[in-house]
Amino acid sequence: MKVEFWSVGNTSFSYLKDGVGIYEKRLKHYIPFKMEVIADIKNAKKMTQKQVKTKEGEQILKRLDKGDHLILLDERGKSYSSVQFASFMDQQLQQSYKKIIFLIGGAYGFSDAVYQRSNGKISLSKMTFSHQMVRLFFIEQLYRAMTILRNEPYHHE
Repeated sequence: MKVEFWSVGNTSFSYLKDGVGIYEKRLKHYIPFKMEVIADIKNAKKMTQKQVKTKEGEQILKRLDKGDHLILLDERGKSYSSVQFASFMDQQLQQSYKKIIFLIGGAYGFSDAVYQRSNGKISLSKMTFSHQMVRLFFIEQLYRAMTILRNEPYHHE
């Protein structure tokens, strides 16, 4: 099973790109892993928030395959400790999905259509983080989960 991590829009901060790159490389030792950036909507400044979410949603939905298991990173999702998230990942990896896709939406969140298509939502925190920083936080937690599942010394209780 493949695990993919999608995000809407590029990050312009090299320190975040570097951090994400470190964990992306490490994750490939544990699972087939791929990151994908969905391009920002052109002329978004001339659109309403709802229009932007709808356009982003269309881009997301056309990339999904029928058998993909889509999990949104959403502030209203379920919160986990690192150990609980590792257990969640263990359960997910034992399913028969072709791909598990974790998705960070754009600045305004997700369209209703993306919420309807999703198979679940998780939250990293009740706090609000920039979408660019969430990439680094999430990929580190995914790596941490893999080390927990293998009883490696990265995570300390």
